[in-house]
Parts: sequence; structure tokens; C-alpha cells
Amino acid sequence: MVYIGCHLSSQDGFAAMGRTMSRFGGNTFAWFTRNPRSGQARPVDQDDIEALRLHAQKESFGPLVAHSSYTMNLCSAKPETRANGLEMLKQDLARMELLPGNLYNFHPGSHTGQGTLVGISQIAEALNASLWPDMHTTVLLETMAGKGSEIGGSFEELREIIDRTTLKDKVGVCFDTCHTWDAGYDLVNDLDGVLRRFDDVIGLDRLKAVHLNDSMNIRTSHKDRHEKLGHGLIGMEAMKRIVLHPALAGRPFILETPNENEGYMEEIRTVNTWIEEGNR
Repeated sequence: MVYIGCHLSSQDGFAAMGRTMSRFGGNTFAWFTRNPRSGQARPVDQDDIEALRLHAQKESFGPLVAHSSYTMNLCSAKPETRANGLEMLKQDLARMELLPGNLYNFHPGSHTGQGTLVGISQIAEALNASLWPDMHTTVLLETMAGKGSEIGGSFEELREIIDRTTLKDKVGVCFDTCHTWDAGYDLVNDLDGVLRRFDDVIGLDRLKAVHLNDSMNIRTSHKDRHEKLGHGLIGMEAMKRIVLHPALAGRPFILETPNENEGYMEEIRTVNTWIEEGNR
């Protein structure tokens, strides 16, 4: 089973996102837990969340993938930025418990000159201060392009964060195809090898979601610029192989391509066609 959806605006609430995704032809989606740039969080309506839960159950949705604000940096050199990020993380995870059994994804952060090992340690410290044994949300570290002082541009860096986290069963990875390609992993010519490497370093059991994006950049560019499916340097055939790869079965695939609604609907139709072909 493959679940496909895209990133949606939460402006009209949770139930509206569920209805929108059904209209788009998808069966999962992602949303920002708070304003991606300002970090402000919207009030939560429990009735609205319950309406989404019932809709998702009725329509056989897969796991949903919340996304943290881009302003959340758990490894900044500025103590006040780290403290603010930790408070965001704690609040977001508490809110996620209102919609249990889903995924919360975040960019590991940028060490802003402190060094990778210091940044990794600070991220793990924030996770250890935020996770609790009976929580119902899995927290995902996203694979990153490795630009600047960004952490997560290699599988080894993500593994090191997980190793330093006490409640390892609460932590997984979101595999972003654009970021992973830009970081240097050859998804076009050696997808099997990349996934074997991921399995060797992190473990495929920890790969819980996929951001399905083409890339505007050459491999190893470390630039992180998403492109529509088939319009970038990863290309449509490689994107199809990723979707249909048996090692990724059962994961939610989230489109973060530069599209409006019509473009997302077309890409969801394309992915659903691949899935139908793969099931024949």
C-alpha cells in the first residue's frame, strides 16, 4: 500500500484539510503545526480534530505528517533561539496527542557555527527533554541537503542524533527526495544502493514518511530547491521507481512541489496511476 498526498494550508481547519485531500484524490496530507515563518500557532478546536479523525478513518487515510515551523532551531548558537525552539517542540507534541498515531516532522536545525557535533548533541538534548514514554506520536528527523551549517545532510548525522536520544522508539526519519539528492545520494542510478545505505546506517524500519519532490539542482549541490515531478534533475522515471520501491511500501508520500491546487491534483493522479500499474 502507498499513501499519497500533499502539503495543505490549515487555514480552514483540520476537517477541511481532510475533505480537500479526498477531493484531490489523495489519502494522506501534511500541514504546518504553526506559521512556518513566524512560529505562531493557531487555536485548536477539538471538534474539528475529531471530524478529521472520523473522515480519515472513513476514507482509509494513511498516517498524517505534521511539519514544524521553519523558525524552530534546536541547535542555534543563540540560547534564546534554542529555548524558543524547545518550547515550540513541547507545545507541538502536546497538540499532536489530540490526533494520536500520526507523525511530526522537523528539520534538525543549523548549528550556526558551533560545529556539527555540538549541534547534534543539542538536538538530542531537546528531544530527551520533550519525548515521553506513552506518547502516541512518532517524531521524524528530516533528511536535509546539507547547505551551510545545516545538520542532517548525511544519514550518519541523523543516526548520531537517534543514538543520543533516550526514547529511540519515538524517533524516525522523513526521507526527502530533493534534499537527499542534493546532499549527494544518487536516487537516479543507484536507488537500491541508497536505500541499502540508509538501512545499514539508520534502519529502514525508522523510515516513516517520504517527501516526494524533484530537484532543480544537480546531485551534491547542497542547495535544497524543490521542483515539480518530472521537471527536475531527478526526473519522472526515478520518481516512479521511488514510489513503487518495495522497501518504501506503506509509507505516506507527501508532495512539497512548487504547485497550486491543480498541479497537486495532477501529480496525485500521476502517482495513483503508477500505483495502479504496480498492482497489476
